Amino acid sequence: MKAREIDVAIPVDEAQLAGMLRIPEGADGIVLFAHGSGSSRFSPRNRHVATVLERAGLATVLIDLLSEREEREDSRTGALRFDIPMLADRLLAAAVWLHAYEGTTSLPLGLFGASTGAGAALLAAAGRPELVKAVVSRGGRPDLAGKALRHVSAPTLLIVGERDAVVLDLNERAAADLATECRLEIVPGATHLFEEPGALEVVAVLARDWFSLHLAGRASG
Repeated sequence: MKAREIDVAIPVDEAQLAGMLRIPEGADGIVLFAHGSGSSRFSPRNRHVATVLERAGLATVLIDLLSEREEREDSRTGALRFDIPMLADRLLAAAVWLHAYEGTTSLPLGLFGASTGAGAALLAAAGRPELVKAVVSRGGRPDLAGKALRHVSAPTLLIVGERDAVVLDLNERAAADLATECRLEIVPGATHLFEEPGALEVVAVLARDWFSLHLAGRASG
């Protein structure tokens, strides 16, 4: 499915967040990606998932939640990548911007969070339930959303590798705290980064089906 690609700069605080917005023809939903610690909008794993979503008629936005200056600071200290409230605020600023943007204003919004980005996505979903309609976590840290998990109303899919033991345990505990519709999917044989053959494709298909159902109200093969 052909997609129109637009480079965007989303103003937040005193920074500009660089991103890539792709809108396929006839898009009926949009997914904003929240990258994990040390990652960026150029993450090959998230770009792969985004491509699968676009083929299913979903627009995607991959943005850097830190400015270039903040990225340099974080590469030295590692502190900002774990500032979950700040990252959640950045996601919400991007969500508000997309809601006002002419090409995406009518599209229901979902959040796809990886690693620490999942905690930020769920905290954002708890803060603005009228904006966030679905959440998917890939190898995520939903526990970092803390007590906000109890206030998430968006249907949430947690995807974890079978061999990612520590993160699997954290996701099982987070799933018990979520009061909304929640499903935990364990990818057989997969480790934290889903680098095993076929593992990332399983993630992409699970995310595609979840967002197709909860954003566009349709089942996807």
